[in-house]
Amino acid sequence: MNKTEEQLLSQAGIRLTAVRLMILRHILQHFADAFSLADLEALLPTVGKPTLFRTLTTLADKHILHRVDDGTGMQKYCLCHSHDSCNCEGHVYLTCRVCRKTFCLPHVKLPEVELKNKFIPEEIEYVIKGVCSACAGKKK
Repeated sequence: MNKTEEQLLSQAGIRLTAVRLMILRHILQHFADAFSLADLEALLPTVGKPTLFRTLTTLADKHILHRVDDGTGMQKYCLCHSHDSCNCEGHVYLTCRVCRKTFCLPHVKLPEVELKNKFIPEEIEYVIKGVCSACAGKKK
């Protein structure tokens, strides 16, 4: 069963507002992969940048979205596919060096890495950089 936007926000403990519902609805409808604040701004030009930023921060803090550091220098977000304690972290991302889009692969298992010196990981991001099929096709 798919949860509604209202259910996602309520279960995460986020106060329901018309703007938050609209922003989440647009994210769910338009972004299957990672997106930036600028991408969301282009989709919702009538909503102020501070409002968009605060909403993205809230959604990420409450594990509806997760932050992606794909090496492009631009903060990106991706929808969590598991809405509990953010078990969505620690999957594979593909980042295109040409168009700078980042694609999430939440169902690809990460390779096991032996950690030394009793290192305690806090975040795991596995980013594969290359050229996406759309950009590779333009080069021909």
